[in-house]
Amino acid sequence: MISVIIPHLNQPDGLETCLRSLEAQGLDRHLFEVIVVDNGSAVAPQDVVARYPGTRLLREAQPGPGPARNTGARSATGDIFAFIDADCRAHPDWLRTVRQTLLSSPAGTILGGDVRIWRADPTRFTAIEAYEGVFGFRNKLYVTRHGYSITANLAVRRADLEKIGPFAGIQFAEDMLWGQLALNAECQFRYVPEMIVFHPARRSLQELYAKWDRQIQHYLNMAQGKPAWRFRWIARALLILGSPIVGSATVFNSDRIQGTSARLKAITVLCKIRAHRGVKMLSLLYTGKSIVWNRDMGV
Repeated sequence: MISVIIPHLNQPDGLETCLRSLEAQGLDRHLFEVIVVDNGSAVAPQDVVARYPGTRLLREAQPGPGPARNTGARSATGDIFAFIDADCRAHPDWLRTVRQTLLSSPAGTILGGDVRIWRADPTRFTAIEAYEGVFGFRNKLYVTRHGYSITANLAVRRADLEKIGPFAGIQFAEDMLWGQLALNAECQFRYVPEMIVFHPARRSLQELYAKWDRQIQHYLNMAQGKPAWRFRWIARALLILGSPIVGSATVFNSDRIQGTSARLKAITVLCKIRAHRGVKMLSLLYTGKSIVWNRDMGV
């Protein structure tokens, strides 16, 4: 049995699409359960969940997708936990791939899959879609080089999750922190390209800026207190400001987008995002201000 766990916050339309994609899985329905954990929505998604028999709705008051995932895991009955976000949709073979891969993998194996951008119009790329198609969810890089998987597409055995421990709260990058705990528990991450979920692109530069503001605060929380952290923080900010040169080469070599127009759009957004990130890192260091968590943005 697989327990699919979905944190939710103010995304009823996205949740509807996610649940519909789970109903279309190639894996027999009796082999998985679906648990939605609402994290304080203005209107709880009872009506959406009610349209999908066998799906359970729980609630978690502590802010953050990590605590919501922990609540889902505590209530789950499966031997395998598969995590997906409410605004994602799963490939029809997602759960079948999770099951087959974990059944043939040794204990302590954690799976991270491919996260692709879902385009509203498959015949063209918007500038944001082109950028996020290359840089939005680089899970292969995270799994193979950095030792963690994003939690929008993560699968783990119950026994390993219990050994590793729960996900952290909203103040931290819970996927990165949990990945460190998993490695400390002598677990190993495995990237599975056939384990696919789709994530919508952000709708504007402002949404991308807000996403990076939260992520930068996570990085700052994790960096503070370490030896020479200020020096390394400044060095990293300066590297990010100069990184579009290397990033442009990544865009032109990527197979995630096609066409010169899409690549030029991606590079334009890349330059704006990297400039924002570098300036934000330096401003946080010298002003001492913290990012205000905007729970209206969703999980």
